[in-house]
Amino acid sequence: MSVHPHEQADQQPLDEIVVGEREQWLEGPPYELFKRLRSDCPVHWSSHIPEFPAEAGFHSVVRWDDVRAVSMDWQTFSSELGGITALTDAVMPLELQRGMFIAQDPPKHDRLKALFQRGFTPRRIAEHEDRIRAIVRDRLDMLDPHAEINLVDEFAQPVVARVIGSFMGTSHEDDVVWARLMNAILGGGDPDLNPDGPETIMQEEIPELFQRCQKLIDARREHPEDDLTTVLVNAEVDGSKLDDWEIVMGFFLLMAAGNDSTKSTFCSAIVALCEHPEERQKLVGDPTLIPSAVEESVRMFPAFAHFRRTATQDTAIGGCPIKHGEKVVMWYVASNRDEARFEDPERFDVKRNPDHQGFGAGGRHFCLGAALARLELKVMLEEILARYPRLEMTGRPVYVESPFINQLKVLPVILEPQAGP
Repeated sequence: MSVHPHEQADQQPLDEIVVGEREQWLEGPPYELFKRLRSDCPVHWSSHIPEFPAEAGFHSVVRWDDVRAVSMDWQTFSSELGGITALTDAVMPLELQRGMFIAQDPPKHDRLKALFQRGFTPRRIAEHEDRIRAIVRDRLDMLDPHAEINLVDEFAQPVVARVIGSFMGTSHEDDVVWARLMNAILGGGDPDLNPDGPETIMQEEIPELFQRCQKLIDARREHPEDDLTTVLVNAEVDGSKLDDWEIVMGFFLLMAAGNDSTKSTFCSAIVALCEHPEERQKLVGDPTLIPSAVEESVRMFPAFAHFRRTATQDTAIGGCPIKHGEKVVMWYVASNRDEARFEDPERFDVKRNPDHQGFGAGGRHFCLGAALARLELKVMLEEILARYPRLEMTGRPVYVESPFINQLKVLPVILEPQAGP
C-alpha cells in the first residue's frame, strides 16, 4: 500500500527528515510535519537538499515568535549575505538576487524600497479599486458559468496579471508572456512549469526576461509614463541611477509578486470556501465580512511558504546554536498555524480577522504590496461570490510542486452548477 508523503514524513525520525524535500509538497505544504516540528523540534536542521547536492543544509524556524525574532533582526540574520530562499545559487545566482531590494540589507534596502513605495501609496492603490473591479468583472463576463473551468488559468491568473501589468505599464497583450515567465522562474522544478528541468530557468527564462525588460527600459527612457517601470528607470540610490540589470531585477520582483501572491491566496481561499460552505454562506449573507476573510485566507494560505536569512555571526534561536554563515529558513506556512498564537489554528474562520505573517513577520521586509493584495483579494471575492454564490469544485486541486511558492496550478470548478432535483 502506498503511503501519503505527508504521513510518511510524520512517521520518520525528525533527524532524518529534510524539510522542503519535493516529495513532501506534492499535495501542498506538509502541515502535519510542521505541527510536529512546532511541538518537538521548533528549530530543525536539514543537513542537505536532495535535489540540489551542491547546496548547504539549513535551519527551519516554525514558531510565530521565532520567525518574528529572525525577521526583525537584520543585523544578525541577513537577507543579502546568502539570498532569500533555501537555495542560494541553484536556481538564480546570488548576485542577480541582490539586484532586488528584498535581497538587500539596510541602508541600501531602505533607500531602494522607499523609491518603490511611491507607486504603492494608499491613495494610489485606492484609486485603482474601480479599475481592479472592472478587470475582475470583464474576466467573469468571459467565462461560461455552466462549464468546468480551471479557475487558476481562466480567472485568477489573467486578473492578477492585468492588475500588476497596469501598475508596471506593460501591455494587455503581453500579460500571458509575463505570467509564463514569472511562473516558470518561481516554480523551480515543477514538471509542468519547467518540463525540461530547473536548469532552463537560467538558460531560457532569465535571458528572455532580460531581453523583454531591456526593450521596456529603452522605451521608458525615450518616453516616460506614469508607471512603476518609469520610476525604476529614473530611480537614484546614493546619487547614482540603477544599472540596467538592477532595473530588470526590480521589475522582476514586482511583476513576480504581483502575478503569484494574490492568485495563490485567492485560489486557496476558494477551495476553503467550497470545503466549508457554512463559512461561504456567512460571506454571501454579509459581504462586510470579506475583509476579515481575506486576512484569514492570507494566514492559512500565505503565497510564499518561506523566506530565508543567513546568520552574520554565531548566535542561537530558542537555545539552538546557529553558526555564522548558516541558512535560517522562516516557514510562514508553519508559523501562521502556531497553536501558541491561534486558537484552533487549522480551522478556517472568516470572522477571525487575525494578525498573521502572510505578508512577512514585520520589520523592514514587510510586503510592499500588502495593501494592493488585500484590495485585489477583497474585490475578487466580492465579485465572484455576488455573481456565483453556489460555485463548487468538480475535482481535486493540484499544487505547484514547490517548497517556496504555495499555490495551486489546477482548480476545477463550475461557477453555476445545475440545480438539484
